[in-house]
This record gives sequence, structure tokens and C-alpha cells, in this order.
Amino acid sequence: MVTVPQDIRERLDLQEGDQLVVAVEDGRIVLTPASIVPDDQAWFWSPEWQAREREVDESLAAGERGEVHEDGEALLRALADQAGLDVEEIRRRADV
Repeated sequence: MVTVPQDIRERLDLQEGDQLVVAVEDGRIVLTPASIVPDDQAWFWSPEWQAREREVDESLAAGERGEVHEDGEALLRALADQAGLDVEEIRRRADV
């Protein structure tokens, strides 16, 4: 077990149990925080997102299904309506 000083833990946002990569460079031990989940995918593993994933899994297990749209246009209109946006404004901004 290695103890990292508190000021360094705070600067690097290290928590107890975090994994570190250990290397030797120029006769010194170098510790580098290891990211088990790539940083660009960390949002998926947030507690909030995982709660939503569990909710969807439970709904599917109960046989519930979401709304089915006839085509992409119908889906776009439904999303725009739900968000309170004008679908034509979305098209203009997206240049589609």
C-alpha cells in the first residue's frame, strides 16, 4: 500500500482505491493515475446515467416499449415537440 499526500490527492482528484500505473524513470518511481474507463466515455458510467440505464432495463424486462415512429421524420418531429423546439429551426441549423 502507498500513501499519497493529501494535497496531491486533491490536485489529482484521487480517491482511496484508485488505480495507479507504476513506472521507473531515471531511477525514480513514477505514479500515474490509471483510467479504467476512457475519459471520453466517463459520462456513461456516472451514477445518474447508470440509474437511467437501470430504469430502461427494468422497463424492457417488464415488457414496456417506447413509442414507435413510422420514419425518421416522425421521430424528429416528436423529439422537437418534446424539447419545445421548432423542427424547421433544427433543420436550418443542421443544414439538412
